Amino acid sequence: MSSYKALKKQHTSSLKKLKKQHRQISAVRLLIAVTFLFSGYQYFSLENGLLFIPLGISLIGFIVLMKRHQKISWDIQLTQTLIEINQNEIDFVEGNSISFYDGIEYNDHSHFYAHDLDIFGSNSLYQNINRTATYIGQKKLAQLLLSLLSQKEIKQNQEAIKELSDKVEWRQSILALAKISKDSKSSFEKLLFWANNNSDGPSKKAQWFSLIAPILLGLSIIGYFMSYHSVFGNLILALFIFNLASLGAQKKRIEREIMDSGKIHEILKHYSLIIQSIEQQGFQSERLKQLQQQLIYKSETASIQIQSLSRLFSDMDSIHNVVGLVVFNGLFQYHVHILKHLLLWKKEHASEITSWLDCIGEIETLNSLANFSYNNQDFTFPDLNSGYKINMNNLGHPLLKSTSRITNSVDFSKQQFIILTGSNMSGKSTFLRTLGINMVLTGIGSPICASSATIHPLPVLVSMRLSDSLNDSESYFFAEVKRLKEIITQLKGQKSFVLLDEILRGTNSDDKRSGTINVIKKIIEQDAIGAIATHDLEVCLTTNEYPDVLTNKCFEVEIVNDNLHFDYKLRDGICKNKSATFLMKKMEIF
Repeated sequence: MSSYKALKKQHTSSLKKLKKQHRQISAVRLLIAVTFLFSGYQYFSLENGLLFIPLGISLIGFIVLMKRHQKISWDIQLTQTLIEINQNEIDFVEGNSISFYDGIEYNDHSHFYAHDLDIFGSNSLYQNINRTATYIGQKKLAQLLLSLLSQKEIKQNQEAIKELSDKVEWRQSILALAKISKDSKSSFEKLLFWANNNSDGPSKKAQWFSLIAPILLGLSIIGYFMSYHSVFGNLILALFIFNLASLGAQKKRIEREIMDSGKIHEILKHYSLIIQSIEQQGFQSERLKQLQQQLIYKSETASIQIQSLSRLFSDMDSIHNVVGLVVFNGLFQYHVHILKHLLLWKKEHASEITSWLDCIGEIETLNSLANFSYNNQDFTFPDLNSGYKINMNNLGHPLLKSTSRITNSVDFSKQQFIILTGSNMSGKSTFLRTLGINMVLTGIGSPICASSATIHPLPVLVSMRLSDSLNDSESYFFAEVKRLKEIITQLKGQKSFVLLDEILRGTNSDDKRSGTINVIKKIIEQDAIGAIATHDLEVCLTTNEYPDVLTNKCFEVEIVNDNLHFDYKLRDGICKNKSATFLMKKMEIF
């Protein structure tokens, strides 16, 4: 919190200075412009050669100040974005608001835990972690949160996140550049479509004419001014029309390549700045060095090549200027030459664009997780093992405020599956989600909400929050049975971490009880680790049959001063106290 406030103060102070410089340069530019016009008038009216000196100096000064003005305007935009970024972090840490994209478009109800564990949507895990601003960054983060990495990849991510965690200003500079780019899914997809589609350039004959015709036109202009002969005048007109006709012959090719070139070139410009920042940063961890290496192609840096592509699209965009279109193409076949260079760039470098943009997305994703780690410095990076040991101390839900978060320790080393009981509102579902989210975070290399942990990362399979599917004419009960079937099938392929919350709610109590017991038996037969929450205390008796595998845990409720009191602490054994009857009596239902 204090670091964000300090950075905001620092950037606010810088912004004031930049705006002052911006005003000063604007005033000086106006003065120089007046000097230039006055000197020009005096030069031509008095025909005094000495006045050419202030005329030239004022012109050079104006150009220099124009460049400086553009640089300061850019610095102002960047600084304003950095102030916004730090204000967003302050609001987030203070719990005032969450202004980050929630990734709802990536929610997948068919996924084994995306919907059940609130991975996407308002106040989701994605929204809390997300500090991406490019489309590829948002997509990469979503894909990662739905994945389980290998232990080698998890360890590499852990080291990268640890390294990036303290690079606050560098991380924020990447985010600021990405936000300014105003990247979008449509722009990203247009660029990849352009890169992945081969295009034929102008024919050899057309390329020769694009060189020879402008040269002949230039010679004709020189000849005309030397002789003022009408032959040269006619030749100039003919060659000018020929050059425009040559552009017309390439019109379809140009239209295929041009895309939304004005917007694309700006986005590419910001891509190149992000990539340049990645290239120049000194990294120690293996994963970050791998990403840097990904930006080198044939001894060339990706930032220079992306910058070159940006300029080509910028030059191509001038075709929308009617005057420029006629004059430049009539004289030089300008856009034919740009098309040739653009297609040459595509031929030599287009195969690498996906890799370079993926690198931006990967860095944004790691920066997001590093920001998550920085904001939660009491979280821990789990120790990994290959012996299916899962032991988490003082485990809490990472999205709950630390002031209200209740933690519990859990160990699956002795009995690997928990039958969890407790009254409504006692914390069973929250505890299951706590287990699930922290297992997901472990599987991507993130820190988790615990004081210490030893974990064997496993696929997470969940049945907690299903709904009727009206489009498929599918009842809640059938959807749940189908999900259970999918979980059993998945368990046959690999050992997994399973979380079930009050299953088979759509049938009668006897059917539900026997069905639940059989599901538990089937799951432990497949050697699953995890927990199931139930209100049926008879289900807990299954532990008598499998004492080495199953264990009973519970959340209790107490009646204190004629009010229900939940402490949300995990206990051994079966829940004894009941709250439903008490609550209905208190609310005078009966």
